[in-house]
Amino acid sequence: MKPLEHTMPTTEARRTETFQHRLEQFNPGVVWLDAQGRVSAFNDVALQILGPAGEQSLGVAQDKLFGIDVVQLHPEKSREKLRFLIESRDAGGCPVKSPPPVAMMINIPDRILMLKVSRMSDMNGTCGTCMIFYDLTDITTEPSSESRESLAGTPSPPRRLFKIPVYRKNRVILIDLKDIVRFQGDGHYTTIATKDDRYLSNLSLADLEQRLDSSIFLRVHRSHIVSLQYAVELVKADDSVNLVMDDGERTVVPVSRSRAGQLKEWLGVV
Repeated sequence: MKPLEHTMPTTEARRTETFQHRLEQFNPGVVWLDAQGRVSAFNDVALQILGPAGEQSLGVAQDKLFGIDVVQLHPEKSREKLRFLIESRDAGGCPVKSPPPVAMMINIPDRILMLKVSRMSDMNGTCGTCMIFYDLTDITTEPSSESRESLAGTPSPPRRLFKIPVYRKNRVILIDLKDIVRFQGDGHYTTIATKDDRYLSNLSLADLEQRLDSSIFLRVHRSHIVSLQYAVELVKADDSVNLVMDDGERTVVPVSRSRAGQLKEWLGVV
């Protein structure tokens, strides 16, 4: 065996280790909820993020947030997912046991958060929930060119994604957009396909469409966003149009009639 063989980490491993180290150094936001899911306490990080969210979504000053249903602090489109997370139960049915580790992506105005919950108990049983989140905004997004050029007082567009955070095997993984072939939506969840793997994300296609570079990623169907860099064939049959993608299965993605013209124009096809 060569000296140091199997001991030198790969570039990808080093990147992962660096990110995991950074994640461990993050100061997490912590919110205590009572048994009804109402806010009873914040730490300073949570208040800095959720305070402005409450003002934007509810018009409620920060000192009036105590006693509020925490779900109401999030955009309406995220509330069902958050409610599901808070109210989830473990398979064994124990009323005081926390559910298995779960992470979700929740969009607070212009923030990307990784969120976990743990059920709390006292001598009488379940008494509330501890919600912990990490703000991954700065390591997954950057201001869009439109927001840098926007005039004062004009609402800025959402920050542009350059990495997608997902949760797998108790680790947070950052997927580089250049490696993503396509996204396929299924309800609140989205499958991210690279050439070699599949990941599950809590970001919806609507969230992604707003935050992806539209010169590279195109929503060709209500359930599909593709990276045009990985499109290898346009197939027309009768009245339908499909796009063959360069992933491991050469997936055939349907193209809706409303997007077929835009796709053909982009590809230079008559």
